[in-house]
Amino acid sequence: MQGYLRVRVVFEWSFQRIINELSNDFPMVREEDVRLLAEFGDPESQFELGRMYRNGWGVPQNDAEALKWFRLSAEQGFAEAQFSLGWMYSAGEGTPRDHEEAAKWYLLAAEQGDPDAQFNIGLMYEKGMGVPKNEFEAACWFKKSAEQGNPKAQHNLGVMYQDGRGVTKSYVEAAILYRQSAEQGSDLAQFNLGWMFKEGKGVLQDDSQAAKWFRLSAEQGNPRARHNLGMMYLEGAGVPQSNEEALKWFRLSAEQGIPYSQFQLGLMYYEGTGVPQSDAEAAKWYRLAAEQGDPDAQTNLGWMYENGAGVPQSYAEAVRWYRQAAEQGDPDAQNRLGTAYYEGKGVPRNDDEALRWYTLSARQEDEDAQYNLGLMHYNGRGVPQSDEEAARWFRLSADKGNPDAQFNIGWMYRNGLGVPQSDEEAVKWYMLSSEQGVPDAQCNLGIMYQNGEGVPQSDEEAIRWYTLSAEQGYPTAQYNLGVMYEDGRGVPQSDEEAAKWYRLAAEQGDPDAQYELGIMYEEGRGVPQSVQNAAMWYRFSAKQGNEDAKEALLRLDPTEKFD
Repeated sequence: MQGYLRVRVVFEWSFQRIINELSNDFPMVREEDVRLLAEFGDPESQFELGRMYRNGWGVPQNDAEALKWFRLSAEQGFAEAQFSLGWMYSAGEGTPRDHEEAAKWYLLAAEQGDPDAQFNIGLMYEKGMGVPKNEFEAACWFKKSAEQGNPKAQHNLGVMYQDGRGVTKSYVEAAILYRQSAEQGSDLAQFNLGWMFKEGKGVLQDDSQAAKWFRLSAEQGNPRARHNLGMMYLEGAGVPQSNEEALKWFRLSAEQGIPYSQFQLGLMYYEGTGVPQSDAEAAKWYRLAAEQGDPDAQTNLGWMYENGAGVPQSYAEAVRWYRQAAEQGDPDAQNRLGTAYYEGKGVPRNDDEALRWYTLSARQEDEDAQYNLGLMHYNGRGVPQSDEEAARWFRLSADKGNPDAQFNIGWMYRNGLGVPQSDEEAVKWYMLSSEQGVPDAQCNLGIMYQNGEGVPQSDEEAIRWYTLSAEQGYPTAQYNLGVMYEDGRGVPQSDEEAAKWYRLAAEQGDPDAQYELGIMYEEGRGVPQSVQNAAMWYRFSAKQGNEDAKEALLRLDPTEKFD
């Protein structure tokens, strides 16, 4: 299950100054006046003329001319021109992109205290662009810029404190810097500060504060904040629980291409949470996330193909998606791919491949894969048969709460296979499995109570567990329940109830129940007397080898022949 997205660093140049210039009114100066002073060597005028060419103010826009005048000004030490020249080399405007030249000019401007240049040279040191990678230098320049109030620098320095890169790791320092940046409106810092409050890193854990900062970031369009705000609404953490609000934020994030939100949206459509249930919509969103490589979405899309839910049924397509997720290490997908090889669905049956994928999944503590490995060892498929290995894997899975593994390890204790025989241990595991609704375990637990094996004898407890199992359609429990009603053990004697339960088991092919139902018809107990019906049920039972049924049938019809 996917959850909250973590802190993210975005590599983004500080060029807001350049953008802001594009929206400024045309400067109230004449081009001729600026040019005259620039040609006389005035660095500020040279810089202004460069800006005019850069932005097309009073002159045709011309990056090459802008670069020329910025250079003349920069070579005279004018910091703003040095920054602008560095930015043009970074962006490749008016000149081929050249990170070394960009770093040179940013550094000159940074040394004069320009906060945007300090931030940009910090980025270049952090990434090793135009200068050798040096996180200590990066942190130093981010700090100088942050101290002048640059929100991008405050954010990036916060990330470095959080990660312990170039500085001593400190969540407290990171949270302080994120807050400084967030309060200036940085959506990245707002997102990261929300995460710090959510996780209680550097601040006291506070879901309401987390939701507040995620919302501020989300309202600026940050897709990761939108995802996390959706998670908070889904869980009712820091905000009132609302599937509709969760859906709204997941959809906004999903439409921006965030695979985690696309997966979550698919899950909500699949479960009908906050929206009408729709397998087709679920498959659509799973596919979008899966195509971006999200392993959870790939696994779920594989399941949709395996079961023909919202997409045409296709084992081959199921295997294709399971494999993509499995190769990324997803344990659920590895287990499902193992099952595809074990059963030969979508791929040729191959026990060696099944064993390989089950083992990879089981090593990641996947309880279903551990259970399946137990089956392979018990049946000797792909490995030498071994009750001891089977019991070991069943036990590992059972300890994690897998109900089928709990039943199997109980059965092995009951029969002393791979473990010392112990009715008490058998009862313990049957009970755990029964409480999770496994009908086989409920029936066997009923038998243990009926016989007083591993527990004090109790017909009433036997009836309780037989009934739970029988109501799920388990034929052995239905037969046993019929016997208890016929004999009046743990319940008032009732031939009608006995016949009812015998019939349910008999219709599923249980030969003992078929024989007993035949007797009821022959004697007219609990059902109308009918020799014809008695013979029919005796015959069904006899064909399965029941010797008592054969004798009864011959008594009714001495000419009856058996194969």
